[in-house]
Amino acid sequence: GGAGFIGSNYIHYMFRKYDNEIRIINVDALTYAGNLENLKDIENRDNYTFIKADITDKDAIMKIFEENDIDRVVHFAAESHVDRSIKNPEVFVKTNVLGTAVMLNCAKKAWELPDGSFKTGKKFLHVSTDEVYGDKPLDYDWHGFTEESPLQPSSPYAASKASADLLCLAYARTYNLNVTVSRSSNNYGKWQHCEKLLPKIISLAEHCQKVPVYGSGLNKRDWLYVLDHCVAVDKIIRHGKSGHIYNVAAGTEMSNLTFIKLVLKILAKDENAIEFTEDRAGHDLRYPMDCEK
Repeated sequence: GGAGFIGSNYIHYMFRKYDNEIRIINVDALTYAGNLENLKDIENRDNYTFIKADITDKDAIMKIFEENDIDRVVHFAAESHVDRSIKNPEVFVKTNVLGTAVMLNCAKKAWELPDGSFKTGKKFLHVSTDEVYGDKPLDYDWHGFTEESPLQPSSPYAASKASADLLCLAYARTYNLNVTVSRSSNNYGKWQHCEKLLPKIISLAEHCQKVPVYGSGLNKRDWLYVLDHCVAVDKIIRHGKSGHIYNVAAGTEMSNLTFIKLVLKILAKDENAIEFTEDRAGHDLRYPMDCEK
């Protein structure tokens, strides 16, 4: 998933931090959300390789493992747009659940020794979402979801990610494969796809079009800058404990309406551009996380 929004930012972050100390193999199916233009400035590096492959294609993924001595898998690849998951949930189950199972199986097969143990230093990080926790009331006086909180996903997207999380934890428990799971809040930043909230607001406002707001706009989200997320992913893949989950957020929770008004103010656009629309089905109210761990 390295040609997507978070994945491409992570690749840039890793090369800035480690330069020639690492080699990165970027595997991406290049769906509508993948864009190699995000990686144009690093495509000719000697320590970077792009391979077009679908994570549900076990032969293609296994071939990559067999032809390369891979130490780390950082699994960003996913269908991630909630509205799309409501309209076409099967695609999300295939990519997010089956794709994760294929990745885990191939890693296990490539890294396993004859005695059932694994080669030293091999690690698998699955990048997930806070949406797996479901939501709480807007006025709930509560510290936030911890890594031990129950999973109560609302959308087909969130349910598919929760399923993938559980598969990863099962591989850590049953096979002793070194697998960790990170769950982040809403990301924003460079190269984000235009279907997501922030670039959508900017695009509509710049073209003097109405900016739609679901329902009352009071639903809250925690906004995390994508490069801060990359710092966390790097820390987890280096220091995280197998079988553990790590919440990643910024502590910047605000309502969607406040967020949209803030963006319009920065763009020097009138709030009259806001247009309230029918609420999204199963729309989560809020899911702040406890990120002390």
